[in-house]
Amino acid sequence: MSDAAAVAEAYRHCEAITRREAANFHYGVRLLDHRRRQGMSAVYAFARRVDDIGDGTLPAAEKLLLLDGESQALAALEAGSAPPGEDDLVLVALADTHTRFALPAGALGELIEGVRMDVRGVEYETFDELVVYCRRVAGAIGRVCLAVFGLRAGAGNPARAHALADDLGVALQITNILRDVREDAENGRVYLPAEDLRRFGITGAADGDAGAARRIASLALSAAEESAAAAATQELARMSELVRFEAARGREWFVRGTTLAGLLDRRSAACLMAMAGIYRRLLDRIEEDPPSALARRVSLPRSEKIIVAARGMIGAGA
Repeated sequence: MSDAAAVAEAYRHCEAITRREAANFHYGVRLLDHRRRQGMSAVYAFARRVDDIGDGTLPAAEKLLLLDGESQALAALEAGSAPPGEDDLVLVALADTHTRFALPAGALGELIEGVRMDVRGVEYETFDELVVYCRRVAGAIGRVCLAVFGLRAGAGNPARAHALADDLGVALQITNILRDVREDAENGRVYLPAEDLRRFGITGAADGDAGAARRIASLALSAAEESAAAAATQELARMSELVRFEAARGREWFVRGTTLAGLLDRRSAACLMAMAGIYRRLLDRIEEDPPSALARRVSLPRSEKIIVAARGMIGAGA
């Protein structure tokens, strides 16, 4: 197989992963031209692989070894010192994307470090500490996507664009955290800052993630059954206020991050606004009815995602 054929096959593989796995991401990516769509799919496929290691069922020590392997492969790819073998289709596509779009060195390495934080069970006392995690697992992806988008002519200071891409990534991750509060708690993980849990009177917050996770999972069960005792009902109301408090924070990051669209060409701006629009709509749903968001994972129907994507195109003038 020629090099060109191998690269084309690798991109097809990554695009198939994106269509299958990226329920929200794909609606924006499909608005891009072919080359950028390929690049975004390669980035997503690699990020998906790293995330799957962190979310898998292997013991923590084995996960960390696998992440070390991904980190070493990524470092070799970025240095151009060890071309990936043709059997690793994701890395073949990512290597070509790295060459095409000059992806920022180290950004995908930050993603790996963020997943290491998950595997090690890092707890977050303050919102500022949580932002560090969000910047690694999502802000870094925002900066990589910016490289694929490219800035339009005369857009101004690239450093400002990088900061805005990072801000938008934080907004998306805050939305993910609020969407997955119940599921994470059932798996023993809490991303909501401990100081906020205490501030809103969530029982078990003083006992670290384990105690808070047990209580949040219990509240989620009460919300699903709609038959909670009076004390649980009161605490569920406090939990709802906490969710709204964090959602308001996420909205502030969206306001800043989406100004990045003004620095992009029309199709890239449409892609960004479609993805951001879908996540903002999710955040709206969570904020409007926190108990329902605790009881079950919030999602948007396909028809609504299409409408949001279309509005992104119209708003960007695409």
